Amino acid sequence: MKNIILILAIIFTLSVFTAHAQTPASDADKAGITAAALDYIEGWYEGNPERMERALHPDLAKRIVHTNAEGRSSLGQMSAMSLVQGVKRGGGKDTPKERQQKDVTILDIYGNTASVKVVASDWIDYLHIAKFNGRWVIVNVLWELKPKSPK
Repeated sequence: MKNIILILAIIFTLSVFTAHAQTPASDADKAGITAAALDYIEGWYEGNPERMERALHPDLAKRIVHTNAEGRSSLGQMSAMSLVQGVKRGGGKDTPKERQQKDVTILDIYGNTASVKVVASDWIDYLHIAKFNGRWVIVNVLWELKPKSPK
């Protein structure tokens, strides 16, 4: 009797996990996620505020941790509006074409959320992208500058 109860418990547990299993992301979702990441980084390099704005949720938060010489950390922050304004001022247009790195890697997709890594010329961004009103947009960015290479 105990074995039957154990087997039924295992079958029930497996059926619950199977019922809640996430279906794989569609090609359209992957394309939408990649498009948002490319609108973001290519919009920066092109100085194209329309592309940048299209990529971002209006409540976006872009953050970086700064550490001073004494080892104390602070949080630097940018909004969607400050990013778009930066692009309007020229953004990354001064970055030579041969330095315009824009490697996009989708790290994970679950339902209407995705984590994406963008390797750019001078920094690395980790993006949280969400499907919002049927369109993939960047909601959060945590970024880090690359070490300066010796000249």
